[in-house]
Amino acid sequence: MKQLGVRGKKRHRRKPRTTDSRHGRTVAPNLMKLVETPSAPNQVWVTDITYLETGQGWLYLAVILDAWSRRVLGWACAPTLAAPLVVAALQAALNTRRPSAGTIHHSDRGSQYTDAQLLGMLDAAGMARSMSRAGNCYDNAKIESFWSTLKTETGMDVDIPATRHQAELAVFDYIETFYNPRRRHSSLGQISPVAFELKHEKLNIKAA
Repeated sequence: MKQLGVRGKKRHRRKPRTTDSRHGRTVAPNLMKLVETPSAPNQVWVTDITYLETGQGWLYLAVILDAWSRRVLGWACAPTLAAPLVVAALQAALNTRRPSAGTIHHSDRGSQYTDAQLLGMLDAAGMARSMSRAGNCYDNAKIESFWSTLKTETGMDVDIPATRHQAELAVFDYIETFYNPRRRHSSLGQISPVAFELKHEKLNIKAA
Protein backbone atom coordinates (compact mmCIF):
# COMPACT_ATOMS: atom_id res chain seq x y z
CA MET A 1 0.00 0.00 0.00
CA LYS A 2 2.88 2.36 0.78
CA GLN A 3 4.48 1.70 -2.62
CA LEU A 4 1.19 2.34 -4.41
CA GLY A 5 0.39 5.41 -2.34
CA VAL A 6 -2.78 3.83 -0.97
CA ARG A 7 -4.04 4.49 2.55
CA GLY A 8 -6.96 3.09 4.48
CA LYS A 9 -9.99 5.34 4.75
CA LYS A 10 -10.29 6.89 8.20
CA ARG A 11 -13.46 8.03 9.83
CA HIS A 12 -12.80 11.11 11.91
CA ARG A 13 -16.42 11.94 12.58
CA ARG A 14 -17.30 11.86 16.23
CA LYS A 15 -19.99 9.38 17.17
CA PRO A 16 -23.02 10.85 18.91
CA ARG A 17 -23.86 10.15 22.51
CA THR A 18 -27.38 8.72 22.77
CA THR A 19 -27.62 8.63 26.58
CA ASP A 20 -27.46 11.71 28.74
CA SER A 21 -28.27 10.74 32.32
CA ARG A 22 -27.23 14.12 33.76
CA HIS A 23 -30.78 15.45 33.68
CA GLY A 24 -31.51 15.57 37.41
CA ARG A 25 -34.89 13.87 37.02
CA THR A 26 -36.16 10.89 38.99
CA VAL A 27 -34.61 7.61 37.87
CA ALA A 28 -36.68 4.41 37.99
CA PRO A 29 -35.36 1.40 39.93
CA ASN A 30 -33.69 -1.47 38.10
CA LEU A 31 -36.37 -4.17 38.09
CA MET A 32 -34.42 -6.47 35.76
CA LYS A 33 -32.32 -7.82 38.62
CA LEU A 34 -35.52 -8.95 40.33
CA VAL A 35 -36.94 -10.75 37.30
CA GLU A 36 -36.09 -14.27 36.21
CA THR A 37 -35.84 -15.09 32.50
CA PRO A 38 -39.17 -14.11 30.86
CA SER A 39 -41.38 -17.14 30.22
CA ALA A 40 -44.20 -15.51 28.25
CA PRO A 41 -44.93 -12.45 26.10
CA ASN A 42 -45.44 -9.01 27.63
CA GLN A 43 -43.50 -9.68 30.82
CA VAL A 44 -40.54 -7.47 29.89
CA TRP A 45 -40.16 -4.92 27.12
CA VAL A 46 -36.65 -3.55 26.57
CA THR A 47 -35.90 -0.36 24.68
CA ASP A 48 -32.97 1.77 23.57
CA ILE A 49 -31.75 4.29 20.99
CA THR A 50 -28.93 3.89 18.49
CA TYR A 51 -27.53 6.02 15.67
CA LEU A 52 -27.11 5.28 11.96
CA GLU A 53 -24.70 7.26 9.82
CA THR A 54 -26.01 8.62 6.51
CA GLY A 55 -24.81 11.02 3.85
CA GLN A 56 -27.20 13.62 5.29
CA GLY A 57 -26.05 13.20 8.89
CA TRP A 58 -27.10 10.95 11.77
CA LEU A 59 -30.42 9.11 11.86
CA TYR A 60 -31.54 7.99 15.31
CA LEU A 61 -33.47 4.75 15.78
CA ALA A 62 -35.50 3.73 18.85
CA VAL A 63 -36.69 0.15 19.19
CA ILE A 64 -38.79 -1.82 21.70
CA LEU A 65 -38.23 -5.58 21.96
CA ASP A 66 -40.21 -8.21 23.81
CA ALA A 67 -37.41 -9.75 25.89
CA TRP A 68 -39.08 -13.17 25.77
CA SER A 69 -39.38 -13.62 22.00
CA ARG A 70 -36.89 -10.97 20.82
CA ARG A 71 -39.64 -9.61 18.56
CA VAL A 72 -39.51 -5.92 17.63
CA LEU A 73 -42.83 -4.57 18.87
CA GLY A 74 -42.31 -0.96 17.87
CA TRP A 75 -39.69 1.29 16.33
CA ALA A 76 -39.26 4.86 15.14
CA CYS A 77 -36.64 6.98 13.38
CA ALA A 78 -35.87 10.70 13.68
CA PRO A 79 -33.05 13.11 12.78
CA THR A 80 -32.74 14.20 16.43
CA LEU A 81 -32.58 12.58 19.86
CA ALA A 82 -35.58 14.48 21.23
CA ALA A 83 -38.18 12.66 23.35
CA PRO A 84 -40.80 12.31 20.54
CA LEU A 85 -38.55 9.59 19.09
CA VAL A 86 -39.09 7.23 22.04
CA VAL A 87 -42.73 8.29 22.36
CA ALA A 88 -43.32 7.24 18.74
CA ALA A 89 -41.61 3.87 19.30
CA LEU A 90 -43.75 3.20 22.39
CA GLN A 91 -46.93 4.18 20.56
CA ALA A 92 -46.04 1.79 17.74
CA ALA A 93 -45.51 -1.00 20.30
CA LEU A 94 -48.82 -0.25 22.01
CA ASN A 95 -50.53 -0.38 18.62
CA THR A 96 -49.04 -3.85 18.14
CA ARG A 97 -49.55 -5.25 21.64
CA ARG A 98 -51.68 -4.66 24.69
CA PRO A 99 -49.27 -5.15 27.59
CA SER A 100 -50.33 -6.93 30.74
CA ALA A 101 -50.65 -4.93 33.95
CA GLY A 102 -47.18 -4.68 35.42
CA THR A 103 -45.31 -5.32 32.17
CA ILE A 104 -41.78 -3.99 32.70
CA HIS A 105 -40.58 -1.22 30.38
CA HIS A 106 -36.78 -1.25 30.74
CA SER A 107 -34.49 1.45 29.37
CA ASP A 108 -31.27 3.25 30.16
CA ARG A 109 -31.24 6.47 32.19
CA GLY A 110 -31.43 8.80 29.20
CA SER A 111 -33.45 11.99 29.54
CA GLN A 112 -35.81 10.83 26.75
CA TYR A 113 -37.10 8.09 29.06
CA THR A 114 -38.08 10.61 31.73
CA ASP A 115 -40.25 12.62 29.33
CA ALA A 116 -43.66 13.52 30.78
CA GLN A 117 -45.60 12.27 27.74
CA LEU A 118 -43.79 8.92 27.76
CA LEU A 119 -44.38 8.49 31.50
CA GLY A 120 -48.06 9.27 31.01
CA MET A 121 -48.35 6.61 28.31
CA LEU A 122 -46.63 4.02 30.52
CA ASP A 123 -48.91 4.83 33.44
CA ALA A 124 -52.01 4.65 31.25
CA ALA A 125 -50.91 1.23 29.97
CA GLY A 126 -50.24 0.00 33.51
CA MET A 127 -46.56 -0.63 32.79
CA ALA A 128 -43.78 -0.67 35.38
CA ARG A 129 -40.77 1.57 34.71
CA SER A 130 -37.28 0.13 35.03
CA MET A 131 -33.87 1.62 34.26
CA SER A 132 -30.37 0.20 34.01
CA ARG A 133 -27.61 0.96 36.45
CA ALA A 134 -25.54 3.99 35.49
CA GLY A 135 -23.11 3.18 32.68
CA ASN A 136 -23.97 -0.53 32.69
CA CYS A 137 -24.88 -1.82 29.21
CA TYR A 138 -25.20 -5.41 30.46
CA ASP A 139 -28.55 -4.59 32.07
CA ASN A 140 -29.95 -4.18 28.56
CA ALA A 141 -27.85 -6.81 26.79
CA LYS A 142 -30.60 -8.16 24.52
CA ILE A 143 -31.20 -4.88 22.77
CA GLU A 144 -27.47 -4.13 22.60
CA SER A 145 -27.13 -7.46 20.78
CA PHE A 146 -29.98 -6.43 18.45
CA TRP A 147 -28.16 -3.23 17.48
CA SER A 148 -25.07 -5.20 16.50
CA THR A 149 -27.16 -7.67 14.50
CA LEU A 150 -29.12 -4.97 12.68
CA LYS A 151 -26.08 -2.92 11.67
CA THR A 152 -24.12 -5.97 10.54
CA GLU A 153 -26.89 -7.71 8.62
CA THR A 154 -28.11 -4.56 6.87
CA GLY A 155 -24.52 -3.66 6.00
CA MET A 156 -24.96 -0.18 7.47
CA ASP A 157 -21.89 -0.68 9.65
CA VAL A 158 -19.84 -0.48 6.42
CA ASP A 159 -21.98 1.00 3.62
CA ILE A 160 -23.38 4.40 4.54
CA PRO A 161 -26.82 5.19 3.02
CA ALA A 162 -26.87 8.39 1.01
CA THR A 163 -29.96 9.78 2.75
CA ARG A 164 -31.83 9.38 6.02
CA HIS A 165 -34.85 8.18 4.04
CA GLN A 166 -32.81 5.36 2.50
CA ALA A 167 -31.60 4.34 5.95
CA GLU A 168 -35.15 4.31 7.32
CA LEU A 169 -36.33 2.18 4.39
CA ALA A 170 -33.49 -0.26 5.10
CA VAL A 171 -34.56 -0.46 8.75
CA PHE A 172 -38.18 -1.07 7.73
CA ASP A 173 -37.20 -3.80 5.29
CA TYR A 174 -34.91 -5.50 7.80
CA ILE A 175 -37.32 -5.50 10.76
CA GLU A 176 -40.65 -6.05 9.04
CA THR A 177 -39.75 -8.45 6.24
CA PHE A 178 -36.75 -10.31 7.66
CA TYR A 179 -35.94 -10.00 11.37
CA ASN A 180 -39.39 -10.51 12.89
CA PRO A 181 -40.81 -13.11 10.47
CA ARG A 182 -37.73 -14.98 9.20
CA ARG A 183 -34.51 -14.33 11.14
CA ARG A 184 -33.55 -17.46 13.11
CA HIS A 185 -32.29 -17.23 16.70
CA SER A 186 -30.28 -19.89 18.47
CA SER A 187 -31.89 -18.82 21.77
CA LEU A 188 -35.34 -19.49 20.27
CA GLY A 189 -34.54 -22.96 18.94
CA GLN A 190 -33.43 -21.72 15.51
CA ILE A 191 -36.78 -20.16 14.61
CA SER A 192 -37.83 -16.54 14.12
CA PRO A 193 -39.47 -14.33 16.77
CA VAL A 194 -42.85 -14.55 15.02
CA ALA A 195 -42.59 -18.35 14.66
CA PHE A 196 -41.59 -18.64 18.32
CA GLU A 197 -44.65 -16.70 19.43
CA LEU A 198 -46.96 -18.72 17.16
CA LYS A 199 -45.49 -21.95 18.54
CA HIS A 200 -46.19 -20.70 22.08
CA GLU A 201 -49.80 -19.87 21.17
CA LYS A 202 -50.38 -23.34 19.70
CA LEU A 203 -48.94 -25.01 22.79
CA ASN A 204 -51.26 -22.97 24.98
CA ILE A 205 -54.28 -23.93 22.86
CA LYS A 206 -53.42 -27.63 23.13
CA ALA A 207 -52.89 -27.34 26.89
CA ALA A 208 -56.31 -25.73 27.26
